[in-house]
Amino acid sequence: QVKLVESGGGLVQAGGSLRLSCAASGSIARTDAMGWYRQVSGKQRELVARITSGGDTNYADSVKGRFSISRDNAKNTVYLQMSSLKPEDTAVYCCNADIIRTPTMHRSAYWGQGTQVTVSS
Repeated sequence: QVKLVESGGGLVQAGGSLRLSCAASGSIARTDAMGWYRQVSGKQRELVARITSGGDTNYADSVKGRFSISRDNAKNTVYLQMSSLKPEDTAVYCCNADIIRTPTMHRSAYWGQGTQVTVSS
């Protein structure tokens, strides 16, 4: 069993900052790429940022220069530091991780339950 648990969402004024965390736990042999996605009701889920186990990152154009993704491999945790937040950043943010489980050593994609981020104008 593998579980991803997010924390850190909430309500913030435009221009403010939030830090999201997502911790993976369970029967984990290795955690490969981890990322953050967001979804607004009625719209398609979109990639916000992604980071490989080696630390390579990629970002959606809409968040470049404002958001920063990082990870702690020892803790199987990924972070998303969000700054200069805008009302259009309002969404449910979900973390995703490619995890190889023990003892099967099978790779699967896992998702957290999501955390609401609301940016007021």
